[in-house]
Amino acid sequence: MKLLSILHRWSGGLIGILLALLGLTGAILVWEGEWIGVAGAGDPVVEQVGQIAAISQRAVADGAIRITFAGEEIGLHLVAKEGGAGEYIRQDGSIAASWASQWERPELWIFDLHHHLLSGETGEWVTGIAGIFGLLFVITGSILWWRSRRAFEWRIWPRKMQPGPVVRHHRDFGIIVAPLLLVSFLTGLGMLFPAAARVVLSPWGTIAASAKPPTVEPSSHAAPVSSMLRQAKARFPNAELRRLTVPAKPDGAFSVRMRQPFEWTPNGRTALYFDRSGKVVRVDDPAGSTQATSINEKFYPVHTGKAGGLPWKLAMTLSGLSLALLGSLAVWSFWIRRVIHRRSRIQRRSLATASRPEAEAA
Repeated sequence: MKLLSILHRWSGGLIGILLALLGLTGAILVWEGEWIGVAGAGDPVVEQVGQIAAISQRAVADGAIRITFAGEEIGLHLVAKEGGAGEYIRQDGSIAASWASQWERPELWIFDLHHHLLSGETGEWVTGIAGIFGLLFVITGSILWWRSRRAFEWRIWPRKMQPGPVVRHHRDFGIIVAPLLLVSFLTGLGMLFPAAARVVLSPWGTIAASAKPPTVEPSSHAAPVSSMLRQAKARFPNAELRRLTVPAKPDGAFSVRMRQPFEWTPNGRTALYFDRSGKVVRVDDPAGSTQATSINEKFYPVHTGKAGGLPWKLAMTLSGLSLALLGSLAVWSFWIRRVIHRRSRIQRRSLATASRPEAEAA
């Protein structure tokens, strides 16, 4: 148990700030739709296929590489372009905001910071490792709390900003929010490490590895994007149009993402792929998927607070803020305690050195 306590303290002291950063940015992103600050973001969504098709056709001709259509959270179409540029388009087709770099839009760079630490795939791996440590902190912290459970105190903030009270607060507050942290870490790791998720969920069926978009015959003709969207809507009339992705390579397929009523993921898992003439080349319909796939599909909406309405958004906000508090105070108490102990040793040595001449003179 002593070794477990040492490992828990040292790991928290070294990685706590990173976990605090992930928790804080995650809590901020839960409420992205409320603070985005662009006119039209709060507009109710009215899906007019003709209007969406016309907007998409113009956006693709203007260099769009991805269009995320207006949804429940944000009533604007988000157009992404090369180099981090993009724009928000109102549902009537007018431009609400545009930018040349993601640094001009806080919701974009905060998202990148939370998911990739602004470092692409490398940052994503670091985030995954931090998530593994976070999961281990919840488990080991619960084990360590059990031995001192009789001294439990319900406190949101430490009684004093001193190492001892901070450690006690960390122990007791951590056990209160442990279930929420456990959900956050498990769902986050499930998304970052899909191979591990497939193994864990195997008792409930198989999860097919993410299929790559099909390859198609290259063509120099302008792709009939509006026709693709109309075909997708005709194929799944009860599904919402959620995203159009333009292929990066000449032999890549256009994809249209849709969300059927039973899907939890905001952008859906239903996908149709088209060649550059507008012909459907593949359809991915999750309606007949396994129970394991259904569980896996819920990781993202649960992790981001996009399922369960306001109560779950508040729960995930509490999870993120709690992680920020626990991580930052763990680092503070760990290093402050070491500084205090070092100063005490120096003072004792100074007193001992000063007392020796006095003793010799006597």
